[in-house]
Amino acid sequence: MALYGTLATVRAQLASRPGFEVAFAYAEELLRAGSPVQARVRAIEAGQRQRTELGGGVFVSEECYLTKARSDGFFESHRKYIDLQIIFEGAELMEVADIGAITARADYDPARDLIVYADTPAASLLRVWPGQAAVFFPADVHMPTLRVGDAAQLTRKCVVKIPVA
Repeated sequence: MALYGTLATVRAQLASRPGFEVAFAYAEELLRAGSPVQARVRAIEAGQRQRTELGGGVFVSEECYLTKARSDGFFESHRKYIDLQIIFEGAELMEVADIGAITARADYDPARDLIVYADTPAASLLRVWPGQAAVFFPADVHMPTLRVGDAAQLTRKCVVKIPVA
């Protein structure tokens, strides 16, 4: 099932898994004051994202966006990649549900590594702040980028994609 917590807590549980050493090295740079990674992520304009290859099949989507109302979100999962979602600035809510408790709304799209699901009331809610991370495995259906409270908030997040071993 999904993992959530400070980056140190998440790292302690996953550091020995293939691909995660690259992901955590990136995360350390992201959170190191004055690093080139931090400067690059801060320079991304609202509504933009960029992909950076990290090596070993691992890549990151560096994103800046306004969080959205739940009614504008959707549940998703992936087959080829595990998500390590790290909040850099801002905050967001993420919902997560077990893949066995939710119905797919569309067929798997291999080009986007994406399955979209119908809504469910049987999801757990995570509130994720700067320096915290959530890890979603293929069995973890998730709905990220949701508002904390009523107002949209500018959020910078990095989603490291680790190939499923």
